[in-house]
Amino acid sequence: MSNLIKVTRGGQVTLPAAMRQAAGIEVGDYLEVSLEGGQMVLHPKQIIDKDQAYFWTKTWQEGERQVEEDIKAGRMARFETTDDLIADLDSET
Repeated sequence: MSNLIKVTRGGQVTLPAAMRQAAGIEVGDYLEVSLEGGQMVLHPKQIIDKDQAYFWTKTWQEGERQVEEDIKAGRMARFETTDDLIADLDSET
């Protein structure tokens, strides 16, 4: 899919509706523009609140992946009480 668009005053361009829809781009979305092989390429981006940034760190995301693997592999247990949890932990030592 390709379209001819015009650069207007201030360097602005209008993205054709069909392309926005195909790419899932909506009003208010952010796009990062980069030069790749001499061509401008747009990449959809999300802005993350500072108080949520920790969740998207590499370390946190690796931990999330590990937890998902543990759950899928059945490496987890549920406890009715804190005492039950502590008893289980004590039995492992």
